[in-house]
Amino acid sequence: MATVLVLGASVSQLAAIRRARELGLRVVVVDGDPDAVGFTEADVAEAVDFSDLPAVTELARRHRVDGVVAISTDRAVPVAAAVAESLGLPGLSSEVALRMTDKGCMRERLAEAGIPQPAFTLIDADSDLESALEVVGTPAVVKPVDSGGQRGLYLLETVEELRNVLPETLRYSRAGRAILERFVAGSELNVMAVVNRGEPRVLTLSDRLRPPGPGFGVGWVHLYPSVLPATVLEQAAEIATKAIVQLGLQDGIAFPQLLVVGEEVFVVEVAARIAAGQMADLVFHGIGVDLITVALYQSLGQQIDPDLIEPQFSRPIAIRFLTASPGPLPAGRVIGIRGLDRVQKSRGVLDAGLYLQLGETISPVQVDFDRRGYIIATGNDPTTALALADNAARHLELDVE
Repeated sequence: MATVLVLGASVSQLAAIRRARELGLRVVVVDGDPDAVGFTEADVAEAVDFSDLPAVTELARRHRVDGVVAISTDRAVPVAAAVAESLGLPGLSSEVALRMTDKGCMRERLAEAGIPQPAFTLIDADSDLESALEVVGTPAVVKPVDSGGQRGLYLLETVEELRNVLPETLRYSRAGRAILERFVAGSELNVMAVVNRGEPRVLTLSDRLRPPGPGFGVGWVHLYPSVLPATVLEQAAEIATKAIVQLGLQDGIAFPQLLVVGEEVFVVEVAARIAAGQMADLVFHGIGVDLITVALYQSLGQQIDPDLIEPQFSRPIAIRFLTASPGPLPAGRVIGIRGLDRVQKSRGVLDAGLYLQLGETISPVQVDFDRRGYIIATGNDPTTALALADNAARHLELDVE
């Protein structure tokens, strides 16, 4: 029986832990939270922060793991690569892992190949911020080079605003650096692809919608298939493929995020993992491909059967994330939850779930963590599917204080 080490045991890793056991794998999980929900689902669970590389490497050696998998979090990708390298297991090289998790390294590598992306520059606490802002122009966006979930992300117009928010942005960067880039007001595309022996296969292109206000960077709706013109989608798939190849990913799941303005396509970033935010569910419900199984097999160095990544159908999908204002949830400390069963039984709904428990607090949406649940629905088209998801959300009743 092969043993796989899953880095993280939160809600985002739960599906991978369960699927690994269904495939007959022995599952070892690590998470810094001793109460992580995935601990009860694994064969072995240890309360170790997965960013503690020496501790995780020792644990992987002790349990004689055959593969290491990072699911839904960039922070785990370099650790998985380093552990695999240290123990001679399949996986990304540390060099490729750095390129695909450090936005500065990533953007510089893409620029070498002339891949279109928003104007950008790298800054730290000692940078000349006026000059940096002149390079990219305004409005601009600042974010940590090595974080995710929209933490430390700000939209700004002036150098004074940049000075004010930069310390908070850098607080989320382990490298103490940020990327400042021109804000591009366009349509957002999520791309999910599988790379097998250096050959990317684009599976889905879906629209990513965002709320107004402070949470402008949070994806709160995913729609598949994209409503953009076919010619734009062809160009997007081509650019995404070039970006994956340029970054050097040989085997793994690739998650390019793109911006579209008119007929121009820009690369924002490319991750080497299954994306958080139910993207594996979008691919599964939309085309019938199980990305989690693919990721587990690849972590063990197994050859991927082409049939495993062959779309089985194409079905319109909408994923509505449940948030507080401007979403449907009330803000406050949750003291009562009712109606999820009615949501799940509503017309068009394929799946629905919550990321919260009694006693937790719902805040207005600003970062990805403020998404406190989801509804996945299908209909005749993505717009109809979204309307059905929104209608189903009305059955959820939360009491807050």
